[in-house]
Amino acid sequence: MATVSDSETETDGAYDELLTRIERITNVGNAAGVLRWDQEVVMPEGGTPARAKQLSTLSALGHELLTDERTGVLLEALEDTELDGEEEAVVREIRRRYDRATSVPQDLVEEISETTANAHPTWVEAKEEDDFSIFEPTLEKLVDLQKEYANHIDPDADPYEVLFADYEPYLDLETAERVLERLRDELVPLLEAIDDSEADVETDAFAGTFDDDDQEALARDVLDSLGYDWDRGRLDTAPHPFSTGTQFDARVTTRFDENDLLGSITSTIHEFGHANYTLGLPDEGYGTPLGEARDLTVHESQSRLWENHVGRSRPFWEHFLPIARERFPELEDVSPEAAYEAANQVYDDNLIRVEADELTYHLHIVVRFEIERDLISGDLEVSGVPEAWNDKYEEYLGIRPETDAEGCLQDIHWSHGSFGYFPTYSLGSVLAAQLYAAAEDDLGEFDDRVREGDFADLNGWLREEIHAHGKRYTTPDLVEEATGETYTADYFLEYAKDKYGDLYDLEDY
Repeated sequence: MATVSDSETETDGAYDELLTRIERITNVGNAAGVLRWDQEVVMPEGGTPARAKQLSTLSALGHELLTDERTGVLLEALEDTELDGEEEAVVREIRRRYDRATSVPQDLVEEISETTANAHPTWVEAKEEDDFSIFEPTLEKLVDLQKEYANHIDPDADPYEVLFADYEPYLDLETAERVLERLRDELVPLLEAIDDSEADVETDAFAGTFDDDDQEALARDVLDSLGYDWDRGRLDTAPHPFSTGTQFDARVTTRFDENDLLGSITSTIHEFGHANYTLGLPDEGYGTPLGEARDLTVHESQSRLWENHVGRSRPFWEHFLPIARERFPELEDVSPEAAYEAANQVYDDNLIRVEADELTYHLHIVVRFEIERDLISGDLEVSGVPEAWNDKYEEYLGIRPETDAEGCLQDIHWSHGSFGYFPTYSLGSVLAAQLYAAAEDDLGEFDDRVREGDFADLNGWLREEIHAHGKRYTTPDLVEEATGETYTADYFLEYAKDKYGDLYDLEDY
């Protein structure tokens, strides 16, 4: 009588069991995500000590489930099993997470989680008090923890490269450096030409004082217009706007400044792009890699596509300005062309990344990239961050911060321990241009549809080509599947030179 071998028994049903296991792990992580949203949006200030413990516990639980010996056994059993394309992708993604997680001691995972939870209010206080020294000890500890984390994963690799791979595992650091260098080298001459231009570009179309409640109503109008699903989302405010959630609950936050109506509009559109991607992930893939976004380069491409290629376009302002006038009658004399020019003006004196124009934005990213890379390599001490930051701003942007709040304390990312995150902003902007060009190549120009407030075709293309795949493809493969080409900065640079050459009457562009 034939008997079933141990290996056959182990393989039989291994995929389904692995799927069940990763769904539990994902749910733990998603629960932690809701607690983080709560901490940044509505939690009372005194709640931090308990919240830090809660997040640390969930982080530890997720880590224990992922690194459990049974996960390794199941992955091993599936090593030589014939799987279809989606199943192979699921196993690939879980294997990658498992290999990295099992390299990191449990106590370090808990310490990082608790430290980052406690770091948030410290960063907030330091920013409010305009005093880097308040945040300095925490940042020093976070840098040390991240270096230790990277060393456990791959002691022979550049630690910054290891950290970068947490946010973009399939485009290597060399690619990121090459793209950032190309943006710097080609945008600086363009910015110099813009600085020398005598074009009369409207800058004051949105000058004035605008009530926060009315701005919130307009932000909801923006989300309505773009097609945000309120049954699966909500809008709140946060000191640093963000989006978080799942395909069943993708939340948007923004912020309001009574002197910056345009900023709240573009911030809301940006975060819509993130939430829209999340909501577009397949429901049936929830809890598995097939229902998760393809890392931060792709995620950022969605926010930058909607913010810049749609929200800063002439047709968009022809569509949206009448809606804005209903909330703010003082915009009655503003023309769509004036609104378009104001939305795309290039600032020569802006210190704040999230308020930067579309071009200088990338130099803001270069500054952060170079500083955090030097922090992780040990070439820069934490105490030297404010001076290094200010020196680089003066060198690259011709301006020097006078305060820590408008300098090295302006971003929340390092308080999260997110070293290696910043390059994905520029990588995503580059991809946004490539995707938008591919969508227009497939469906024709979108100008008339945007002018009419019809975003269905563009969103449908993104749903089909990007959102629906979850993590089935690696980033390079996803780009090639969607566009027919490898990842390239060509489309962004062509778009930038054409758009701003026209806006600023530049003969050589």
